[in-house]
Amino acid sequence: MIELKKLRKSFTKQKDVLQELTCKIPDNAIYGLVGANGVGKSTLLRIINSIYQADSGEVLIDGENAYENETLKKEMVFVPDDLFFFSSYSLHQMAKFYEALYPKFDMSLVEEEAKTLNLDIKQNITSFSKGMKRQCALLCAIATNAKYLFFDETFDGLDPVIRKHFKNLLVKQMTKQDTTIIMTSHNLRELEDICDNLGILYKGKILFEGEVDSLKTNMFKVQISLKEDFNEKTFKGLKVLSYKKVGKVATLIIEDGEKAKSKLAKLKPVILDYLPLTLEEMFIYQMEALGYEFNEIL
Repeated sequence: MIELKKLRKSFTKQKDVLQELTCKIPDNAIYGLVGANGVGKSTLLRIINSIYQADSGEVLIDGENAYENETLKKEMVFVPDDLFFFSSYSLHQMAKFYEALYPKFDMSLVEEEAKTLNLDIKQNITSFSKGMKRQCALLCAIATNAKYLFFDETFDGLDPVIRKHFKNLLVKQMTKQDTTIIMTSHNLRELEDICDNLGILYKGKILFEGEVDSLKTNMFKVQISLKEDFNEKTFKGLKVLSYKKVGKVATLIIEDGEKAKSKLAKLKPVILDYLPLTLEEMFIYQMEALGYEFNEIL
């Protein structure tokens, strides 16, 4: 488990990039960290991986302090947004470099996936396109078989087909190795079909986080009409995140799961329809309930 306790980091005296940031990332999960550009996502990953040192606070991984911990480093790999490769290296040479650092490195995985993706393993990486470079970095990271994988803007530059391929590869890796994957993006839709947990980073703090499955089962949109006149007070006792009424039909966003459905049925409605919500809509209503404008955050 990764535990972040009251992390604070600033690069100038006037502004903190991270402000008392605290959260827990469970084992064997894919955790998506979402936030607008410049809110501190990359800084946070760099602190966890000991590239930066926090001004205050702690990073604990499996109960140990993570900063400059050589034992833990062998179980962690970080792929930054701004990729780095040695200027004259091919994918095969880059893989050999990783192999020297990570005892469980799987060279056969790199070779097999390179064939699948039509990547010339002997060609100089600097001659590759942006998307091909990203593929090389992801392959080398996954092949380490490290317990913790960190990806900054994970799928940047990848076309939809390749993106789906790597999502499947990451899920397969997580299942095989009990791997914990932390990935960042400024695009919620990019992460919603792969992540178990999602957190929103805003003004240096985790503003909201939750399990994706829990969000999907506990929150729903309902359209309802009753025989008698009604208003928002009619639904007192339910956790209503949004209420809008047009004519005799009201649309509610409710976060109460199956208990709410039972209570609504007891009102003997004339109309009662349950409508699906996208994950983005769920986060929008959660932010509104907390008093934030979603568009200001992402």
